[in-house]
Amino acid sequence: MQRVKKTWQRVDGVLLLDKPIGLTSNDALQKARRLFSAAKGGHTGTLDPRATGLLPLCFGEATKFSADLLDADKTYEAVLKLGITTDSGDVDGKIIATAPVVVSESDVARVLPQFTGDLQQIPPMHSALKRDGRPLYELARQGIEVEREPRAITIYSLECLAFAGDSLTLRVACSKGTYIRVLAADIGNALGCGAHLAALRRTVVGDLDLANAVTLDELMALDEAGRAGHLQPVDALVHTLPIVTVEGEAEQRFRHGNPVDLPEGLSGKIRVYAGGQLIGVGEPGPDGRLWPKRLVQLAP
Repeated sequence: MQRVKKTWQRVDGVLLLDKPIGLTSNDALQKARRLFSAAKGGHTGTLDPRATGLLPLCFGEATKFSADLLDADKTYEAVLKLGITTDSGDVDGKIIATAPVVVSESDVARVLPQFTGDLQQIPPMHSALKRDGRPLYELARQGIEVEREPRAITIYSLECLAFAGDSLTLRVACSKGTYIRVLAADIGNALGCGAHLAALRRTVVGDLDLANAVTLDELMALDEAGRAGHLQPVDALVHTLPIVTVEGEAEQRFRHGNPVDLPEGLSGKIRVYAGGQLIGVGEPGPDGRLWPKRLVQLAP
C-alpha cells in the first residue's frame, strides 16, 4: 500500500495545548502540527514527559515570538510525596532515603513561607543544563555529580491546595528557571521527612491560562474548521505590549526595516499594527525612534 505524502500548508497562530502525560514537548508539538498540517511550528518552553498542562505552541509567523514566553512567569500545581527522597527529585528517580511522615497542617503552614520570595536554587543533576557541552542528566546517569552554581529565582506565592497523609498538593507561582523538583525536595527536608515530586501540572504561562487550552484527543475529534477555531492569532503571545499604529509611508518604512516616530510615553517592546493587523514588534532606539525587531510576513 502506497503511503500518501503529507501536504503541509502555511498556518499562522498560537495553540494552547493541554499536554498529556508521557509525551515530550516536541512529541506533542509534532502531533499537533500534523493535525493542522502546519509547515512550521515550535513550542515556548519544555514540559517534562511526566508533566501535564499548558504548552503554548506556535505555528508559522507566531514562531517569531515564541522566545518572548521563555522568560515568562509560570504557575504549577505540584503533588509532593512525603517520606521518600529520590536522586532525581521526582518519581522516576532511585529511592535514596525514606522516613516516617509525622507532619501536620500547621507544620506545612509554618514551612511554606520559608520558600517564598527571592531565593537561590541549585539546579538538579537530572536536568538539561550543560557542562562542557554535555547535559547534566547524562552525567547523572553515569553516577557523576558536578558542582552547580546557585541560580536566582523568585517564588511569588506558595499555596497548600490539599494535604492528606503523605501527599501534599501545592500551587506554585514562580519565575523562569525554577525547578519544582528541587523545591519539592527542599520542602521535604524542611518538614523533616524528605519528599519527591510525584506529579506536576502547569496551569499558567505569562498571562496564558490552561482554562483556554485544548487536548490532542479533543483536536483529533474535530474537523479542520473545528480545529482552526482553537487557533489564536499571531499576536496572542505579545498582546500585553503597548500598541503603535502606522499607515502610509510610515508603514512602508517599518516593513522595510526602517525606524518610525515613537509616541511619547512609550518604552520597551511595542507591537506595531497597520490596517488592524500586526506587522511586527519594535523597540526604541538611541535616536528616540521606534526600530523594527521582528517583522511579520502577511499571508498572500
